[in-house]
Amino acid sequence: MAKRISQSSINWAALAERVPAEQKSNLAAFKVKSDGYLRRVLASPPEPPKINWAAYKQVVPIPGMVDNFQKQYEALKVPYPTDTMSAKVDAQWGEIKKAIEAFVQESNKNIAKYQQQMDELNALLPYNQMTLEDFKDAHPELALDPINKPTFWPHTPEEQPDYVDPEKPAQSGH
Repeated sequence: MAKRISQSSINWAALAERVPAEQKSNLAAFKVKSDGYLRRVLASPPEPPKINWAAYKQVVPIPGMVDNFQKQYEALKVPYPTDTMSAKVDAQWGEIKKAIEAFVQESNKNIAKYQQQMDELNALLPYNQMTLEDFKDAHPELALDPINKPTFWPHTPEEQPDYVDPEKPAQSGH
């Protein structure tokens, strides 16, 4: 005999927290259908009704007819579908857990890297209190260096005499 459902095993509140706002109406419709199904299941008795076969044997005049019906009725077993999907769902969940763990590890690495960058920036002198020398010490690749790398105003790469446009093909010296 199949296990009788007594209540829904779905945590609707937890599920509703994970559903996007634009899908809330679909979740509500699904919950109504699920609750309706559960009510119909609970309205039916768990066992088929008992039949008073002795009363029918006294009333039915054909001999053996009630016995035949009784054998057929007692032999009737409604097949309950076997669960073939739980193993597949569990296997998929195992794969998803591995992907989640890999994502968490990668995210934790990124968090540590970004935290280190934030700590370095927080250790710097605030920009509104820096002198040009402080800025050069903090960011040597960005600061103007008129002695070692002189540039012309407006100090953009395109305005410098040795600038080569990477989008233009190199011209030959002919």
